[in-house]
Amino acid sequence: MKKILFLSIILIGIISCKTDNQIAENKIIPNKKTIKLDSLYSELYKKGAFNGNVLVAENGSVIFEKSYGFANEKSKEKLNEQTIFELASVSKQFTAMGIVLLKKQGKLSYADKISKYIPELSKYKGITIKNLLTHTGGLPDYMSIAEKQWDKSKIATNNDIIHLFEKLNPKKEFEPNEKWRYSNTGYLLLATIIERISKQSFGDFLKKNIFEPLQMSNTSIYQRRFEPRKITNYAQGYIYSDSLKRKILPDELGKGYYVVYLDGIVGDGMVNSNLQDLLKWDRTLYGNNLINDEDRKMIFSSYKINNQIKTDYGFGWMIDSTKTYGKIANHSGGWAGYITHIERHIDNDKTIIILQNNSTEKIEVPIKNSRKILYNLPVETPIELKDPSVLKIFTGKYLKPNGKNREIVFENNKLYVVMNPEFKAELIPVSYVKFIVKGFSPEVTYEFILNTKGKVERYRVQQEATGLDKEAKKIE
Repeated sequence: MKKILFLSIILIGIISCKTDNQIAENKIIPNKKTIKLDSLYSELYKKGAFNGNVLVAENGSVIFEKSYGFANEKSKEKLNEQTIFELASVSKQFTAMGIVLLKKQGKLSYADKISKYIPELSKYKGITIKNLLTHTGGLPDYMSIAEKQWDKSKIATNNDIIHLFEKLNPKKEFEPNEKWRYSNTGYLLLATIIERISKQSFGDFLKKNIFEPLQMSNTSIYQRRFEPRKITNYAQGYIYSDSLKRKILPDELGKGYYVVYLDGIVGDGMVNSNLQDLLKWDRTLYGNNLINDEDRKMIFSSYKINNQIKTDYGFGWMIDSTKTYGKIANHSGGWAGYITHIERHIDNDKTIIILQNNSTEKIEVPIKNSRKILYNLPVETPIELKDPSVLKIFTGKYLKPNGKNREIVFENNKLYVVMNPEFKAELIPVSYVKFIVKGFSPEVTYEFILNTKGKVERYRVQQEATGLDKEAKKIE
């Protein structure tokens, strides 16, 4: 995400997905995985937890591709496999690739200081291009600064934000390589570096060097408010309005809404694409047409900060090494009503692409279960408890490894983990002791460990996509 912040009739032969009850027309031969994937996404769609497109491939061959729901709520235009979506922070991998290509052309070095190309920020010492690529530069996020300081009657551009930093000189959050913190500012600056070196707009550079060579004809930079143009077969992005009690376009909230006045920013978002083009992108990353093995190693390595702790981030990709699935590179995005996810299982050549155009509390990105289906593992599904009061056993305070407490509470027949005084995350049971955190993507699970007397001793929190795996001991 920009703000920090993814079956069921068996047919014989080739099957089609031109309606909500069929599988996509792409010469897919149905198998157990296809049917299970359709069941997974169809069930989510039925309960309002999925509205979008999904593609799953093995060794480059599509085994599942389907559209669920509307591209336009007003006209009732349905989504189809060619529908174009805004990618949100999935865009960052294209920005990173632009930098890699300029490096291959000898026009920059990853070790170059950003002041070489953006002298307006010369006060920020020691930050390199590689720091920007890997979120280790320490610059504060521009979105919070713009929220307080920008004239929201105007749409901000990259240069506007750079001038805002030059004027205000906000303090670095940490020194380069000292910490890892997801930074939209870093990718905004990378896009500006691309423009200043290439003497082209960010969109034109990506078009000439990536989209056209890869025949990604449905992919482009699109800023509907800053530079409006007509795009056919486009998915409108919807959010939910609590006051109006319905889904709306973000623009209905006016010019003061952040996705409106930040529509001129590129680099951390604004790439728009569809399933087929993203699969072309995925296949290219295995070959040598665009990059070589040395480039691939740079892009898909997990970089370390000064204390040698792995960041699990490469160049525009989250990097995870798992026992079950091997090495995974993925990225999620969320912006202006869109929720997106692309995932590449590098060791096993499997691909999951999810593009959604609804961003509501109900929406889910079922990455974990999609993975399980791909590897023929049992799928975890929410269960209904006849007596929700049994959940009270898990309530109390837990001591985390960092010495801080985490509280689990029971309210309105539901279990919650208290994240901060203003926010509680609901825990959805998938077994008597295991829960999924509602609304978190990639998926986070809490599993409670009981002693021989049936008392709760601790919980284990895991996020498979990022490698998170920690325990907390119950103290009250």
